[in-house]
Amino acid sequence: MTVVLEKTVSVAPATQRKIRKVAVLGSGVMGSRIACHFANIGLQVVLLDIVPNALTPAEEAQGLSLSSLKVRNRIANDALQFALKSNPSPIYSKNLASRITVGNFEDNMSWLKECDWIVEAVIERLDIKRSVFERVEQNRKAGTLITSNTSGIPIHLLCEGRSEEFRQHFCGTHFFNPPRYLKLLEIIPTPDTHAEVTRFLMNYGDLYLGKTTVLCKDTPAFIANRIGVASIMTVFHVMEQLDMTFEEVDALTGTIAGRPKSATFRTCDVVGLDTLVKVANGLYENCPNDEARAMFVVPDYVNQMVKNNWLGDKSGQGFFKKVKGDGGKTILTLNRKTMDYEAQQKPKFKCIGDAKPIDNLKDRLRVLHGGSDKGSKFLNTMAYHLFQYVSNRIPEIAEEIYKIDDALRAGFGWELGPFEYWETLGIQKMVSEMEAFGKRPAQWVYDMLAKGYSSFYLSENGQRKVYNPATQSYETISGTESFIILDNYRNTAPIWSNKGATIHNIGDGVLCVEFHTKMNAIGSEILQGIHKAIDIAEQQGWNGVVIGNDAPNFSAGANLAMILMLAIEQEYDELDFAIRAFQQTTMRVRYSGIPVVVAPRGLTLGGGCETTMHANSAVAAAETYIGLVEVGAGVIPAGGGTKEFALRASDAYYAGDIQVPALQNYLMHIATAKVATSAQEALEMGILRKGIDQIVVNDRRLLAEAKQAVLNLAENGYVATAPRTDIQVLGRTALGTFYSGISAMRFGGYASEHDEFIAQKVAYVLCGGDLSQATKVSEQYLLDLEREAFLQCLSTRKTLERIQSILNTGKPLRN
Repeated sequence: MTVVLEKTVSVAPATQRKIRKVAVLGSGVMGSRIACHFANIGLQVVLLDIVPNALTPAEEAQGLSLSSLKVRNRIANDALQFALKSNPSPIYSKNLASRITVGNFEDNMSWLKECDWIVEAVIERLDIKRSVFERVEQNRKAGTLITSNTSGIPIHLLCEGRSEEFRQHFCGTHFFNPPRYLKLLEIIPTPDTHAEVTRFLMNYGDLYLGKTTVLCKDTPAFIANRIGVASIMTVFHVMEQLDMTFEEVDALTGTIAGRPKSATFRTCDVVGLDTLVKVANGLYENCPNDEARAMFVVPDYVNQMVKNNWLGDKSGQGFFKKVKGDGGKTILTLNRKTMDYEAQQKPKFKCIGDAKPIDNLKDRLRVLHGGSDKGSKFLNTMAYHLFQYVSNRIPEIAEEIYKIDDALRAGFGWELGPFEYWETLGIQKMVSEMEAFGKRPAQWVYDMLAKGYSSFYLSENGQRKVYNPATQSYETISGTESFIILDNYRNTAPIWSNKGATIHNIGDGVLCVEFHTKMNAIGSEILQGIHKAIDIAEQQGWNGVVIGNDAPNFSAGANLAMILMLAIEQEYDELDFAIRAFQQTTMRVRYSGIPVVVAPRGLTLGGGCETTMHANSAVAAAETYIGLVEVGAGVIPAGGGTKEFALRASDAYYAGDIQVPALQNYLMHIATAKVATSAQEALEMGILRKGIDQIVVNDRRLLAEAKQAVLNLAENGYVATAPRTDIQVLGRTALGTFYSGISAMRFGGYASEHDEFIAQKVAYVLCGGDLSQATKVSEQYLLDLEREAFLQCLSTRKTLERIQSILNTGKPLRN
């Protein structure tokens, strides 16, 4: 795409532009949630929508009129309140909602003068969007960014008739729903968009909004929807050819294949079948030269579903339908031949049975595609279509192949983008199979293979490079120089490794300890890896250690299977030794001779949380779901977590706060196994520390930011301190109060007898035991209390039942 630089209009350099206040125009599903995400990152937001033309019965009962402010702002306000109550939440913490001010298009367009960025998210109609932009131009200040969240209207059409200055500051910014969780942000400049504006949006989306920003051409449906919808529409046709059911397709296109759990048709139900049909029809109309245009023809039964208003979740039924019966809710599946809903049939494919035990996705995909049953035939047929389609879209929709991979991973939740998927199965192997099937890829693929290149990507010195068809060479992916991706170090020998952990040299004298057990559960191998990294760093003069990984989850906690086995066999000395080893590890993380930074993301539970709490600094991904959940397994946190809350309550006392309320909050967090739903909430809960720990919105930058935190600590003269001996505990002063409250919970029916038993153990440790008065104690004293309470819990039958339940079902047992 050519970007025209107009010299007659002054455009601020990307590095000098600051965003303090944002306006979002349109408060629908996307607009309200985009507003929430801007609030998530600390901005002031105004959310505007139309004025209602009629009163509701409730407003009439209150004596309100159409001129009442409450009525005039009702549409924007109701949309925001609905968004805030939705699950999953669009906002990191309900407290952040105060940053959003609602208004309307008639009274409050003057507010745009105070805004640095205006995002349009009104209904998908060109005439309405143009009328909104006409009013925006009348009210905005010069230099303000204006962007549209359209998913299908050509961007260049939206700003026709606007001034040159407006057009130079105008761009498409296509967020994906839900904006907080889906990482893709497509940036679509027009020929008039100034290069500095494009550069700014690409950087700001990445650095501040936490997005994978993908620069797109102004082609139909841009990148992600063009490929994603083509893939979904291909499913309709291939499943018909192979006579497959919706259940069979979803079994093959979910997590087993590195796709979202909702697979294909459950995803269609969530998104809405009307939306899918609208995009598919648009692509058919607007892509007359697309070689796969026939795939965008919507099957008759799908059109009938839309006519019947069987649109999915929004209408109560789609490809699937929930019905209530005597035994509770049952999910029925549509039979596309009879158009009746029937009981679900669990699909059975040999390829799935063979692949299921394999943890590594790439190895699993090779097994799925290597079978001879109908499941493998379906997946291979889909792959032939997909690989031909994406190869032919270069350079139509993107000059570089990594943009297509980034878009599908970030926008559709694929673990591997199409070209990464192709490379996993073998490029030459798949080309041969595609030729036999009649689906030859684009010529540039043959040119690449002719040069002796057998991969789309390669790694050199920790940097990922990608093949560029235009230059027929490998090039560093623009913008990734500041990322640390551990997969890029796989072709370099690690510093040290065992079955559960690997130590990498990530540059500048910093080591990284990566976990790779199942769900990164913490056992002896990981503890050994942490000690080894600190040993090497201390003895060989490294700057410090990062504990973190690229996996979706930092750690699901301790190895419960090992704990259960030892408890059943009543190996209490072994259990005591194991708990001591964990405590010694977390204490070494805190008090080693070099700075140790922990970088949590995703699930960070139990022992993962305790490791994080003992870091010299934690650098947490915004999407970190962290908490001390041990009570759900019938025990208390004994890796230093309970001790750490007692220490922090003591520090709050020394800072002038009242100690009992702080202890009470911490007791409730542990006793209810509360998990923070974001790093921001973890900060509010006291799991993360203000002024010490930091939050990173873009998790692709997490390890790089953690490494920088290590370097900052080292450069600022990090000195190891001694374990604390000045922790004030309250003993009986608070213990009696807490015991009474816990008993009241049980008698009120909110807690079982065993819940009461465990909560009392937590309170006992937090209060420092049965001391007659407030006393100063050491960390080791509290660790000993933790360990003793943990072992006492493990000696009970009900705790063993809870652990067994988690291991067997993944769900806690309330007994």
